Amino acid sequence: QVQLVESGGGSVQAGGSLRLSCAASGPTFSSYAMGWFRQAPGKVRDFVAAINWSGGSTYVDVAVEGRFTISRDNAKNTVYLQMNSLKPEDTAVYYCAAVERGGAYYYTDRHDYNVWGQGTQVTVFS
Repeated sequence: QVQLVESGGGSVQAGGSLRLSCAASGPTFSSYAMGWFRQAPGKVRDFVAAINWSGGSTYVDVAVEGRFTISRDNAKNTVYLQMNSLKPEDTAVYYCAAVERGGAYYYTDRHDYNVWGQGTQVTVFS
């Protein structure tokens, strides 16, 4: 199965932007549906965005709709999370996740995923 490494986190002022990347190892990345989740201190890991194997189907949580965009480049074995208009409440550790499923579906439940990255910290200050 693939292994995932996130990058692109950091500290940014409210209203700013960051782009997270999740690089996957292994030759079968295009067989995987991908997702982004986040976890703030003392809270559960929440769904942020998901994308199917081809990138043709995407979904973002209502909390980030209109501000975050998920995309993927299968030639580069990478999935991205573009985050604009960041707010202090977006502060969390962001995790990339994968599940080897094809088709037009994306997955919003963290229990659907069986491969996780180590996470990258995003801090938004006002």
